[in-house]
Amino acid sequence: MTDAPTLTARQAFELLLDGNQRFVSDTAEHPNQDAARRAETAPAQRPFAVLFGCSDSRLAAEIIFDRGLGDLFVVRTAGHVVGPEVLGSIEYGASVLEAPLVVVLGHDSCGAIAAACAVLEDGVAPAGYVRDVVERVTPSVLAARASGHHAHAEILEEHVRHTVDLLLDRSRILAERVAANQAAVVGLCYRLADGSAHLVAARGLDIPAGSPT
Repeated sequence: MTDAPTLTARQAFELLLDGNQRFVSDTAEHPNQDAARRAETAPAQRPFAVLFGCSDSRLAAEIIFDRGLGDLFVVRTAGHVVGPEVLGSIEYGASVLEAPLVVVLGHDSCGAIAAACAVLEDGVAPAGYVRDVVERVTPSVLAARASGHHAHAEILEEHVRHTVDLLLDRSRILAERVAANQAAVVGLCYRLADGSAHLVAARGLDIPAGSPT
């Protein structure tokens, strides 16, 4: 496979950001999306990043980061909420497939965050398993509000940071790989209107949160 076997976490992060900048500027190159790449990746996959994002239909990872087949190992749930299947999938991408970077990707106008805020305000929980999603987002909303943050963007950033820390807290495999400098976990917030992603959390990567991306 190309790229992935030799990339560091920092190089993988920069590769993602370069692709996102191309997407924002409408100069996408659509790499690794041809028949040759399809044939190359058929025997095995070696993605350079695990991307754990929200299931929102406007958050298609390979499009917004201008990547192609075999580049990203994508795991998605509504509100990027974490459960055993999610942790197992991320651990598989990071340890078995040896992807050096794990990305938590949140976005503005997130329905799961809006629903959690609504439940706290009116006390009416949604039906079915949607309630489970909302309950898993609620701690982030409460933490943001306890710090005096009430805007959706502020709650989103708190939820992304909370998810990054939760992954490292619950996954010993991931925490050990970060501690051994074999992987990094970062949190990005995506803006639907302009297509840009900005950094809000970094573990195992020497980049301050809030740095230009």
